[in-house]
Amino acid sequence: MEIKLKIIALISYSLIILMGQIIGIPFIFWLIFTSFDFGNVDQVFAVLGLVGLILNFTKYWEFRIIKILSFILMIIPLIRRMTEIPIEKFNYLGFQAPLAIFVITYIIIIIRHEQVKSN
Repeated sequence: MEIKLKIIALISYSLIILMGQIIGIPFIFWLIFTSFDFGNVDQVFAVLGLVGLILNFTKYWEFRIIKILSFILMIIPLIRRMTEIPIEKFNYLGFQAPLAIFVITYIIIIIRHEQVKSN
């Protein structure tokens, strides 16, 4: 069950659409391209997001603290984008729906981990 939730969370994270001047791009592409955009302040946040994404595929992901750290690292670039651009620019379903699915499923994964360990 946890693996299915993890897949849903990661796919929804990758499918968050950031609208640009002409077209929208998936958030995962923004992370990758911005991480190689040297001299840009967003590069730090993009790298943090990629580190959070990579943590999902390590053997340490079984630890609750790593799941929480991964979630925080993955959400930081989104918060950065939402604070540097007017919030009205994010009022479209291609951003809101995948973001909501990502946040809800990832929180379920973290809470479920706590319940599984206590049983």
